[in-house]
Amino acid sequence: MINKYSNIPLYSQLKNLIIKKIESGEFAQDSKIPSEQELCDMYNISRPTVRQAIAELANNGYLYKEKGKGTFVSKSKSIIDIKSYSGFSDSILDSQVPGDREIIFINTVLSSEDDRLHDIFNIPRNQKIEFASIKYISKCNGEIFSLNTSVIPLNLFPGIIEDIKAKKPSYDILKGKYPLLPVKTKSSLEIIYTEHSEAHFLQVQPGQALIKIESVLYSKSSQAVEYIISKYRADKCRLTFENTK
Repeated sequence: MINKYSNIPLYSQLKNLIIKKIESGEFAQDSKIPSEQELCDMYNISRPTVRQAIAELANNGYLYKEKGKGTFVSKSKSIIDIKSYSGFSDSILDSQVPGDREIIFINTVLSSEDDRLHDIFNIPRNQKIEFASIKYISKCNGEIFSLNTSVIPLNLFPGIIEDIKAKKPSYDILKGKYPLLPVKTKSSLEIIYTEHSEAHFLQVQPGQALIKIESVLYSKSSQAVEYIISKYRADKCRLTFENTK
């Protein structure tokens, strides 16, 4: 129950109560929780207190609102297991199940349009290389959990655009290109916030937190073969870490 004499703010106490009910299964996934007025009556607290608790739980991914219907319990988060995360997640060249991604668009870009490409792919500044740029959504159990952009040099993979449109798995794309098989990766991670242009694709509100992972895939000869930017919904994904000495 709510303790009005506690040093813990009332909205925080209500948050913890709702979280416990979610974790215990009393509030099941996708079920509607009591209305703001019902929570006010149940715990004898003010409406602003209830609204603050609900808003923070929605921002943290525990709840979601449907206009005109109420507030519901979010589905549990997908787990990205960092102890086995290799940076190949959501890669075009290392994907065995291309059906799990939904292509938004494919176009071509020149290295001169993005200075990072010169550094990543070790291209002289006075040289222009054409790349395939593929933007796509990744899903898990039918739910969107990441928005990705993959950039691949066309001089190394001249037929990559047609292969992607044909939904070929990576082993078909890499057939006959064994020296270019991706075997290692370098990745970086940061927390960012959803831009207006991305919100529609991720089915979230602008400003919602995302987990951004940038990866560069390399062949055995240390040739960069793919650059990937993946933006994971923080309300749908949980990162776990495990290290051994």
